[in-house]
Amino acid sequence: MAPNVEKIIQSISLGDQDAVQLLLDNYNTQYAECFFFNTEAQERKKQQRLEEFRKNKIRDCASNSDSDIDSDDERPNLLLREGLAASLLGFVGGQLQPAVLRACLHTLRILSRDRRAMGPMITDSALLTLTHLGGINLRQHSQQQDKAKIQDQCDRTQIHGIEASGCQGAVDSDQRCTVSFSECHSFNRRGNVGNLVLAPGKKDAREDDSEENGKVDDGEVCRKEAMKVLCNIIYNSPQARERASALRLLQGLWESLKQGIWSGAPPTGQFYKLRLLFLLTALRPELRLQLQQERGVLVLTSALEQRLVLRWTDGNQLIPDSTSSPVSKEVSQDVIEILKIIFNVAHRLYRQEPDEEEAALYRRLAAVLHHCLLLSCDGADTLEELQGHTVNILSALPLTCLDVLLAVPVGQASHKYEGVNMDCVHALVLFMDRRLNRGQKLKEKLTPVLSLLTESSRVHRETRHYLRQKILPPLKDVAVRPEQDSTLRGQLVRLMTHVDTDVKDCAAELLFVLCKENVSRFVKYTGYGNAAGLLAARGLLNGRRNSGDGQFASHYSSDSDSDTEEYRQARSKINLVTGRVEAEQPDPMEGMTEEEKEKEACRLICMINRLSQDQIIQPMSVTRDGRLAPLWGHMRSCTEEKEEEHEEEEQGLSSMPQGLKDKTMK
Repeated sequence: MAPNVEKIIQSISLGDQDAVQLLLDNYNTQYAECFFFNTEAQERKKQQRLEEFRKNKIRDCASNSDSDIDSDDERPNLLLREGLAASLLGFVGGQLQPAVLRACLHTLRILSRDRRAMGPMITDSALLTLTHLGGINLRQHSQQQDKAKIQDQCDRTQIHGIEASGCQGAVDSDQRCTVSFSECHSFNRRGNVGNLVLAPGKKDAREDDSEENGKVDDGEVCRKEAMKVLCNIIYNSPQARERASALRLLQGLWESLKQGIWSGAPPTGQFYKLRLLFLLTALRPELRLQLQQERGVLVLTSALEQRLVLRWTDGNQLIPDSTSSPVSKEVSQDVIEILKIIFNVAHRLYRQEPDEEEAALYRRLAAVLHHCLLLSCDGADTLEELQGHTVNILSALPLTCLDVLLAVPVGQASHKYEGVNMDCVHALVLFMDRRLNRGQKLKEKLTPVLSLLTESSRVHRETRHYLRQKILPPLKDVAVRPEQDSTLRGQLVRLMTHVDTDVKDCAAELLFVLCKENVSRFVKYTGYGNAAGLLAARGLLNGRRNSGDGQFASHYSSDSDSDTEEYRQARSKINLVTGRVEAEQPDPMEGMTEEEKEKEACRLICMINRLSQDQIIQPMSVTRDGRLAPLWGHMRSCTEEKEEEHEEEEQGLSSMPQGLKDKTMK
């Protein structure tokens, strides 16, 4: 039986707390897992669209969210939900029993999932009330003023006048909002970076049973519920984000978090404050800049150190934890939120040249991120997410500050190479391998680690040598095409022909750097067919390094490539285009006379010419600067150059004395 919303509103107006709690508990139980209230209307609309598609074979442009589906039959229910939200916002501003307040906030959290019913929740008074209940002091209005203003504005609320348009559908604070880089961030360290896009993620792995078991007091529970409501509102409503910025919500939230960090007390109940800070900085660019100006990276780095209980030596070296116990889910989730906020603030840092103080801060952050990469967590998915956000930040830091990843004592290192601790690089290789095997959302999941390894290999010789040992070991089996190999090399070579340009370029760039930007070595490991894209883009099709691309040439040592005995024996038989030893094919012109061969060549030329005239193909040739150009234009330019040279020679001869000209002509 559906809850009677009108009866709930009436009980709220009468101030009967016991009746309100009983009715709201029933309402919350009914809609606890509900994210869209017009389910029947959705199903009817989807069925109608399916039938239209089957009939017309044309798919109309669908809305971004199922919550956009509306109908006249749903309007009365929408009015009731808005009325309930308005009544609850006025009710929670008074003195309520903790259990009643918790039930009210839980209902508001359910209602805040519906973007169409956001009207009463995006007013200034509503935001101030929820902020106060969440334990954030904005120091702007007293509670009595807030309550009066809420009641006044709720009475004048227009149902669809303040609709939160343009968002990506409903989301609940119990779901994790993740950063999507699929359309805005290719993660090329030297590329363009756009605004972040949020997408609803999976359900939180945090344990909420402690609330029901009485381990958390009522006040803490109510503060968490209020923060959940705020997270939903900020996520679902652009107007709410604008008002939150005007009300200086970020400042109050930031001060609250800083007090918890600098107090030195064990951090508790900060997860949803961190979640809200992440949403604000992700969705409002001016707030990202503001947090950066308020030394946000420094404070958040301290928050990471506090949450992970890190200790430093006098030489600014992290003291390793001898216990190596897995990090709890609660701690790991807090760390993930902090990492996401740091990335929002720092994702453009690589474009800047840091001063001495900033460089020291970024090196300290890189040392903490090094520790994060080597953490062990409860749950493989949690570890994967934590490492993913860590890699995102590392790929955004200035290259000059990443030397601390290798400046770690080798005493307790699990992986050493050339006297350097390679635990961090090894963790990045394993992380890349897992992302390659999953093969999902490669642009946002894989390109950050590819770019990070590429840039690190350019400037750190030890990193390049170690990666080359893992990814490009000396060739032995040359009977298999590079892209058909099951090793890391084969997986990366396959990506060199990926449909996504950013993925393709990142994979090719990493392999090219591991080959020390040597064209012949690059072709040897990938095959000319796979390498042609990068070589054409860099003007290296003629096999010569362009001087403009050699800015990192000084970083590469002059050691020669070591070939195995198997490769030396098969080298002359390798097809450079495919990168393997091909089976011997019969000569197609065997038994033909010279006249027949010439006739066949003319026939092929005529066919190519016809395809070119019909614009089916365009014959290309390699120019002097190593780039592709239309064949006929290239031949015309070569002919013109020869004619100019011939004319210059004739002019030079005509200006010579007759005796000297005769000697020259002999």
